[in-house]
Amino acid sequence: MNYLLEAFYEAIHLIFSLDPEVLNIAATSVYVSAIAIVFASVTAVPLGFIVGISQFYGRGTLITLLNTSMAIPTVVIGLLGYALISRQGLLGDWNLLFTPQAMMLGQYILATPMIMALTVSATQGVDPRVRKTAIVLGANSFQSAMTILSEARFALMAAIISGFGRIIGEVGASMMLGGNIKGYTRNLATAIALETSKGEFGFGLALGLILLAIALFINMLLRFLQQKV
Repeated sequence: MNYLLEAFYEAIHLIFSLDPEVLNIAATSVYVSAIAIVFASVTAVPLGFIVGISQFYGRGTLITLLNTSMAIPTVVIGLLGYALISRQGLLGDWNLLFTPQAMMLGQYILATPMIMALTVSATQGVDPRVRKTAIVLGANSFQSAMTILSEARFALMAAIISGFGRIIGEVGASMMLGGNIKGYTRNLATAIALETSKGEFGFGLALGLILLAIALFINMLLRFLQQKV
């Protein structure tokens, strides 16, 4: 019990003393995940919306694959990404391996199918009469699509937040693609794993508390937006 209390006190001290290493790790984590989720959202929301409102051959199979991809282990994404950007890979000449950009790529691949699948679900959850009513009232295709998006906006916000939650706490892809380099690619999740394995439980706990605080803030932001929009 004393061990846990001492670790907790150390964690609180590190956080409130604004330890430079802790701040750098947290900033790297937020920066990488924020950029990745922006690009993932820009890609996944329109594609998911199109799949959700369209009817085409193989649509059911595509949706099944999207839903399945949400459960792909992060280390598998890391392995595929490594094969893609390593020196022998297709993008080897870009020198992306062990950089923040490589981590963004891995997190983008993780988040995109998840947001897309949840966008499809959100779009399908809108009452079909909404689109029909908009068309009857004279709306064109674009306006009726915007009406559906407006009706599904809360679910779409939740989809993006869920995607962010999946990537900011992942370890496998970030470790394999970023290399966990101190001061460069070390983020909250990889640092927690490293510091705990070294026996620095207090430091790892401090990072864990920050990660939980970020998750709480994001969910509070979602709640605020849902009340205001």
